[in-house]
Amino acid sequence: MSDAELVLRSRRVVTPEGTRPAAVAVAGGTITAVLPYDADVPAGTRREDFGDDVLLPGLVDTHVHVNDPGRSEWEGFWSATRAAAAGGITTVVDMPLNSLPPTTTVGHLRTKKEAAAGKAHIDVGFWGGALPDNVKDLRPLHDAGVFGFKAFLSPSGVDEFPPLDQEQLARSLAEIAGFGGLLIVHAEDPSRLAAAPQRGGPRYADFLASRPKDAEDTAIAHLIAQAKRLDARVHVLHLSSGDALPLIAEARAEGVRITVETSPHYLTLTAEEVPDGASEFKCCPPIREAANQDALWRALADGTIDCVVTDHSPSTADLKTGDFATAWGGISGLQLSLSAVWTEARGRGHGLEDVVGWMSTRTARLAGLDARKGAIAAGRDADFAVFAPEETFTVDPAALQHRNRVTAYAGRTLHGVVKSTWLRGERIVADGAFTESKGRLLARTD
Repeated sequence: MSDAELVLRSRRVVTPEGTRPAAVAVAGGTITAVLPYDADVPAGTRREDFGDDVLLPGLVDTHVHVNDPGRSEWEGFWSATRAAAAGGITTVVDMPLNSLPPTTTVGHLRTKKEAAAGKAHIDVGFWGGALPDNVKDLRPLHDAGVFGFKAFLSPSGVDEFPPLDQEQLARSLAEIAGFGGLLIVHAEDPSRLAAAPQRGGPRYADFLASRPKDAEDTAIAHLIAQAKRLDARVHVLHLSSGDALPLIAEARAEGVRITVETSPHYLTLTAEEVPDGASEFKCCPPIREAANQDALWRALADGTIDCVVTDHSPSTADLKTGDFATAWGGISGLQLSLSAVWTEARGRGHGLEDVVGWMSTRTARLAGLDARKGAIAAGRDADFAVFAPEETFTVDPAALQHRNRVTAYAGRTLHGVVKSTWLRGERIVADGAFTESKGRLLARTD
C-alpha cells in the first residue's frame, strides 16, 4: 500500500469475491489493491471510513438518451450526468437518438462529442445508429470508437431515425458482424403493432393493448434467426415481454450470441397500478402486468436476462399529455434506478451483489468496458457509490437533477440512499453537493 494516495474503508465492500470488510487502495485514479479492513495505512495517505455504509462499484448504464445537441431542452449532458452521479452511476453510454443530428456518421459523432465536452460529471461513451441508408457509415463509426449500433424494427418516434425492415436488418447485421461489432435492437414487430387495436385517450388499458407482447416476441424471433444465420452478436433492448424468455433461452442453448436487458420500470411498476391519464408511466414497450413482472425477475435470477439499465428517455413536461396515444414514450430514471431496483430486489430475496452484477458488472461487460469498469478490483477505475441500503426516502420530483422533473416514481418510498459517488478516486457528489464536472468521453478500445 506504500504507493496509495487514498484508502477507502467500509465494513461492507461489494467485490467480485463477495461482500466483506475491506480497505480499497487508490492511486492515480485506479484501484491498486483490495486489502483487509484493518490493513496498515501509511502516514499521510488520505483515508475515508464509511462504517456500515456499503461501498459499491460505480454503476454503468448503457442505455441513456441524453438528447444533446438538438433537443437539449429535453435533457443535456450537464443535467443527465449530474442526475446519474446523484444516483451512483459513474458511466453512461449515450443512445444515437433523440439528438439532432443522430449519431449515424463520423461527422455526427464529432458533433455529439463537441456537445458533451466539458459538461460531463461522469464518464460518457456513445452508441452509433444503424439506419436503412447508412451501411457504409457503420465501419467508420466502429473505427471511431462507438460501442456498437442501435436499430429499431418499428418506428422510433422521431422521423430522423427510421426503422430497419428485415432486408435492411440483414444488410446492416452482416456488415456489423464482418468487423465483430454489436447490434443492439429495439425489438417490436411493426406488423403486430399495426394489427393491434389503436385507441387514443387517457385509458392505460387501451395503450397497453396497442403494444402487445407478441410484437416483442415476433421481432425477437426474427432477430434470433438473423443472428443465427450470420453468427452475429446481438442485444435485445429493454425487454418487457416475459413470453419472449423461452425463445431467448433456447437460442442461447443453440449457441446464438444474444444478450438481453430489462429496465427498472418493468421490474418495479405494474400495469395494474398505472392511473388513467398518467402518461409519465408511458414507455415503449409498455409497463405490463404483475404476473409478467414476476417472469422478468425469474429470468434475472436464472441469467436469461443479463442486465438492468434505465432507458432514461426524458422530454419536456408539455409532451407528457394525458393522452397515451400522443404523449412522448419515455421514463426518466437515472437518479432513482439503483434505489428503485434495490427496493424491489430486497423484497424478492436478492442481495446487493445481485444488483451490482445486473447494473455494473454485466453492463460494463456488454459495452466492452470491463477491463476498467464494473468491479472493485485491482486495475479497475476507482469509481464507487457509497450506499446506505437500509435507509429510505420518499421521491420528491423537486429534488431530481434531471432537466425536466417528470417521474413515474413521485411519492414512492424507496429503500437505499446514495451518500456519495466517486469517479477515479475523486468524490464528485456527496449528500447532494456536487463538484465541477470531471467526466471523460470514452471510446471503444478493442
